Amino acid sequence: MGSQAAKAEAFRRLHHGPHVLVLPNAWDVPSARVFEEAGFPAVATSSAGLMVSLGFPDGEEMPRRELAAAVGRIARSLVVPLSADVVAGFGRTARGVASTVRMMLEAGAVGINLEDRHPSGQGLYPMATQVRKITAIQRMGESLGVPLVINARTDALRLAPGSEEDRFREAIRRATAYRDAGADCVYPMGLNGAESIGRFVGALQCPVNVMVRTGLPPIPELEKLGVKRVSFGPSASYAAMGLLKRASLEVIGRGTYDALLEGAITHEELNLLAVPRRPEGPPAH
Repeated sequence: MGSQAAKAEAFRRLHHGPHVLVLPNAWDVPSARVFEEAGFPAVATSSAGLMVSLGFPDGEEMPRRELAAAVGRIARSLVVPLSADVVAGFGRTARGVASTVRMMLEAGAVGINLEDRHPSGQGLYPMATQVRKITAIQRMGESLGVPLVINARTDALRLAPGSEEDRFREAIRRATAYRDAGADCVYPMGLNGAESIGRFVGALQCPVNVMVRTGLPPIPELEKLGVKRVSFGPSASYAAMGLLKRASLEVIGRGTYDALLEGAITHEELNLLAVPRRPEGPPAH
């Protein structure tokens, strides 16, 4: 797994560079390749986009072997590092979650996104349970010789009890525990305003991930606030499906095709998205 370890190290370094890492979330091979060809230095999967594209709702109804197979197809198509969204890990125990993440590593991923929201909708997992999962994942990666990059998501801003300030403090408490357990980056789902982002980043003193959403400050401002990672989340899937919806309504309602044709790629370009790009070799002498 030497080359995979190198990719993992490269992915980790992207979280500590002078500029924010903008991480697009793909749902299949062509979407991942579009992002790679555009110049993004790494790609992640979107659980919602990937699962829905294969006929499953977002969550853990999709068999994890099918998830691993889909991650593997995407990983094999890319030269850049790939991070896999494993929702809550497809397991109640640390051992079960580590087994899931091992499948993603064996499929070619070098990072994972793990959330503390129970996929059944029953609120948050206990913080101690999540800490054990993160510790087990880190140790498993070390045993395979892959310095896996762990992005630990907390949904405390949405699901913790109490006032808005109580939820904010709980998000900081959980993110701090996840950082100390071995997470490389923390991801407070729902963090949005500049003031709140600045407070959170200042409290954590480690890479913080925010997600593209309405009201999120632009990237230059996020860099000034100290944010190290901005992920698309499912926004690219929403945008793609929104385009198809608008194009369909235009054809049905007006009988025109502008939305389908404007900015579209060619048949040749589409076919090339199925051909893996090869790593550049050493320069010729």
